[in-house]
Amino acid sequence: MKKLAIGVYVLITLALMVWGYYQAIYVAPLDEKQGEIYRIFFYHVPIAMVSSVFFAVSLAGSIGYLAYRYSRPERAQIFDAWALAGAEVAVVYCTIILVTGPIWGRRAWGMWWTWDARLTTTLVLWLIYMSYLLLRRFAAGPQMQTVAAVLNIFGALDTPIVYFSTHFQKVIPTQHPAPVFGGGPDSGVKDPRMLAAWGWNILAWLAWGLLILALRYHVERKQQKIAAAEAQRALEA
Repeated sequence: MKKLAIGVYVLITLALMVWGYYQAIYVAPLDEKQGEIYRIFFYHVPIAMVSSVFFAVSLAGSIGYLAYRYSRPERAQIFDAWALAGAEVAVVYCTIILVTGPIWGRRAWGMWWTWDARLTTTLVLWLIYMSYLLLRRFAAGPQMQTVAAVLNIFGALDTPIVYFSTHFQKVIPTQHPAPVFGGGPDSGVKDPRMLAAWGWNILAWLAWGLLILALRYHVERKQQKIAAAEAQRALEA
């Protein structure tokens, strides 16, 4: 039953991604000012929105690990596995954001990159979490998880800064467009076909991310148990 449920979920995820692609490329109307290049927003915006879910999962995992690392070590390891899995998915999504944004910017602004508030804070967020993953991959020792959890929490402080960076354009000028949702009176989606394309792609990328998150958590927990068994055998020897 478990394998069947996973198989059904994978099929649903693939169907959502295909349907989201169809909605974005063939159903959503052409933008009169930007032309076809604007369709990249049907991926850039949903992925940016959904990435916050996985940053939040990673943050909650790190907080849980720090809270239980002494009192309940086994539960702490569970939280730590969620922290790592969430960070990995979030970094993948953030990488896609940093790739798709400049592709649009090259056509709209005539340049691949500009050091405005949204782009810079997003890059800083990506660098912090890449540092977190590198620390998890190459560092060793009993304090590695604790240091990584603290770095994770520090990095999470940048996520609201990224979100609000386009809300204070009078204070911090930015070339980045206003948020599609909740960006003010001039923002928002006027055509229901565009709204549907965004909605389906948000759902598709959320489903895909949750699938990868669960798989990575499962793999990390197995690795933790293997490492714990090896450490126990070393002590007994």
